[in-house]
Amino acid sequence: MLFSVFLVLLLVLLNGVFAMGELALISARRPRLAVLERRGVPGADRARKLAEDPQRFLPTVQVGITLVSIIEGTFGGARIASSLTPYLERVAVLRPFANQLALTLVVIVITALMLVLGELVPKQLALRRPEVIAARLALPLVVLSRVATPAVWLLSRSSSLVLRLAGIRREPRQTVTEEELRAVLAEGAQAGVFEHEERNMIERLLRLADRPVRAIMTPRNELSWLERQAGREEIVAALKTGIHTRLVVCDGDVDNPVGVILVKDALDLMLDGHELSVDALMRAPQVVPETISAFDALERLRGLPIGLLLVLDEYGSFEGIVTSADVFAAIVGDHAEPGAKPVPTHVHDGVVSLDGTLAADEVKDRLLLGDLPAEGSYHTLAGLILALLRRVPAVGDKVAFSGWMFEVVEMDGRRVQRVRASRTKLAEN
Repeated sequence: MLFSVFLVLLLVLLNGVFAMGELALISARRPRLAVLERRGVPGADRARKLAEDPQRFLPTVQVGITLVSIIEGTFGGARIASSLTPYLERVAVLRPFANQLALTLVVIVITALMLVLGELVPKQLALRRPEVIAARLALPLVVLSRVATPAVWLLSRSSSLVLRLAGIRREPRQTVTEEELRAVLAEGAQAGVFEHEERNMIERLLRLADRPVRAIMTPRNELSWLERQAGREEIVAALKTGIHTRLVVCDGDVDNPVGVILVKDALDLMLDGHELSVDALMRAPQVVPETISAFDALERLRGLPIGLLLVLDEYGSFEGIVTSADVFAAIVGDHAEPGAKPVPTHVHDGVVSLDGTLAADEVKDRLLLGDLPAEGSYHTLAGLILALLRRVPAVGDKVAFSGWMFEVVEMDGRRVQRVRASRTKLAEN
């Protein structure tokens, strides 16, 4: 009987090893296994290869678990029950059904051991440290898979055949999606692995390829521009009052840009004692359509001497400019430099003051707004207010959306300059 008890305990623990290895390899993240492999952790390379091809270890694990269950039921449980029966027969009341009672008790005890030591505890350990456990159990699973190659091959082919008959095709290997990466970033920020601003910067970088260049450009009504016929006095005045390192040159009005002046070039001419003229300073600009992404704009800005792109719409009308500073601001957020956009200001709990030029997706993320109305047809908070009101706003206008009350508090002509957002209950909507 002692041998049978020992055999059952051994089989229960062996079942736990199989269950732990299976869940560890399924739960292990391949990038983390790659990190362990670079650190020289034994078994990490095998674990990574097994995780990339589950068909190599899943049949092996199932063969092992099935054999454990068969041996446990055939030899362990039956022998323990038969050994326990004589002890129960000594009790007169239990003698008529001693065999059935012994078998029932053995089944209950073995089931409890199997659930606790063979399933729950090993799987909890596997979930807590999946990569480490996968690395440690990879070698035994590889050896077992080689020993059980015929059975594993037969099971793999049988399961594939059943799936094909059911019309289920093998899916290509899954890769990490952007949503999963964002979830990992959020988890890392909560755990303290990433700083809050680091997480925000990475998320903005991920959005860069999805944002059109129009969303990050400086619109034409905010440009510092110079008339092509301007003389020395106008150029000097523009240099004194301007806060930018580049001036757009327009012929007649801002709708007709013809070139770009670098402030550095103008200063070089002045310091060298040469005469200032727009034609001598002006450089030919590079033009891009407003439909390209911000990431494409960054690629075009690389190596561009003037570091500036003119953005045109589908009709050829001038919409604005984009520089490397605009891309930088889209990644790191608003920065406190001259001319930078104001950052959101928390007035008090549940109330935020927002600049109308703040990017719509930035507002969406900060206020957790969910899906925006007519998303993609505008790129700023001012555009969101226009979409919600469906008319030109006025100071004092209010509109409720996604649990927030937006109030226009400042206008610059017909442009929304500042908005106050406050939490509102559903009943108030």
